[in-house]
Amino acid sequence: MSLRRFARRLRGRDGYTLVELIVVLSIFLFIVTALTQLFSSGAKAELDMNRRFQAQQEARLALDRMRRELHCADSIVPGADGDGDGNVASITVSLPSQCPSAKGQNISVVYDTISAGTNRWKVRRTQSTVTVPVADYLTTDDPFRYTGPSASSRGLLHVDFPVNVYPNEGWKQWRLVDDIVLRNTLRQ
Repeated sequence: MSLRRFARRLRGRDGYTLVELIVVLSIFLFIVTALTQLFSSGAKAELDMNRRFQAQQEARLALDRMRRELHCADSIVPGADGDGDGNVASITVSLPSQCPSAKGQNISVVYDTISAGTNRWKVRRTQSTVTVPVADYLTTDDPFRYTGPSASSRGLLHVDFPVNVYPNEGWKQWRLVDDIVLRNTLRQ
């Protein structure tokens, strides 16, 4: 068989050239890369959303627990005001024996913040020697402001929990703010 005849037979067969195959593979690789990046960014966004939701939920639960205990409390002793703005990093709560969390004894509970990294604080609850973290990813170290009872009002605790999993990105911050009245304080 001559070379010309062999070349004619090859040209007569249907198929793809090497250049066509490289072009198709390049387009396929581009599409697969784009889809991979799309799925990767979607997974990252879901993880980010779950972390933010978890931090917000912890703050809600911490505030709810504080509210229940403080409604029953008969006094609060605020910690030292380090920067003179009236907000403090810790409060000591006196719970009488009739409070559900006191379990028949007069107890003191301390709520305070502790640094957990750059621009990140945790709120802790300490009773006796047991310390339990109750909220994380706060962006302030002094979330409490206590106003003592007066002739016209009962004791009041203002709580401000700014929560942000990424504290360097301020637009992602979420705030949980509440004023809790100490029902067992007497007006003076």
